[in-house]
Amino acid sequence: MKTLAFEDLARLPVLQFYEAAFRKATGVSLKVVPRDSTTQCRNFGAAENGFCTLVACTPEGCAACLEDETRARQAVARKLTQQQLHCYAGLTVLGAPILVEGRHVATLLSGQIFRREPTERDFLMVMKMLGREAESEWGRKARKAYFETPVLTADRVQAVLQLLNVFAQYLAEVASRQALACTASEPDAVANAKQFVQTHVEESITLDEVVRHVHVSRFYFCKLFKKATGMTFTEYVARVRVEKAKTLLGDPSRRISEVVFAAGFGSIPRFNSVFKRQVGMAPTEYRASLRTQLSA
Repeated sequence: MKTLAFEDLARLPVLQFYEAAFRKATGVSLKVVPRDSTTQCRNFGAAENGFCTLVACTPEGCAACLEDETRARQAVARKLTQQQLHCYAGLTVLGAPILVEGRHVATLLSGQIFRREPTERDFLMVMKMLGREAESEWGRKARKAYFETPVLTADRVQAVLQLLNVFAQYLAEVASRQALACTASEPDAVANAKQFVQTHVEESITLDEVVRHVHVSRFYFCKLFKKATGMTFTEYVARVRVEKAKTLLGDPSRRISEVVFAAGFGSIPRFNSVFKRQVGMAPTEYRASLRTQLSA
């Protein structure tokens, strides 16, 4: 099966929209970074904290920022849950994993905030660590940016973490569905097969039925479909059905047994097995997570 990469997430149009909306709504920056550590610290672009921008331009600050960012990503990757970490300058960074089919593909990093009002003593200690004079021109710019850094209460931090978690799950959903969608560059036989599956997902679908529908040989179709999508036809059908089930599970009035057959699965045990393998949690856990998001 085709493995979703960080680059696939980074290209999603919704990402830039959400980054801007998140900043306007919360006053806090946001970026999506690869799961693995890199040798270069990524900044938040236009949303970068002014103090962090200044510090990252110094040799000592750049090294420290990279170390802190790496530590934040590693903590998220290790525990696969939301994390709060404090940098050497006293700022807090928030992180949440983006899990696609149970795999940690990327990490949402937010923050560059204070949890309490900073003091002059705090600022002078940071300047000392950086080996910079507080009364220099650079120091005056740093002081202004330092004390303009947003200060968030515990309640607001929790709200930001909840938003991060909701968006992380939403990004994973969008990425999964995009991988299943038809594209203009695909061969007609592949695109027609995908459309057939999406239209008849609740029915019993066989490979022989599909190859008759797209008018190619079984051998040729299997080879063509795998090359175009990175997954076998059987894997594709299972993924479409799981996406259908995820949508149906959002309706609390539907019983699990109804979801199973409405999504085209032949039995509850098979449904549970396929769903957990692809989503990383059981259907009941997934439904509970949706309820938690709505009540947050």
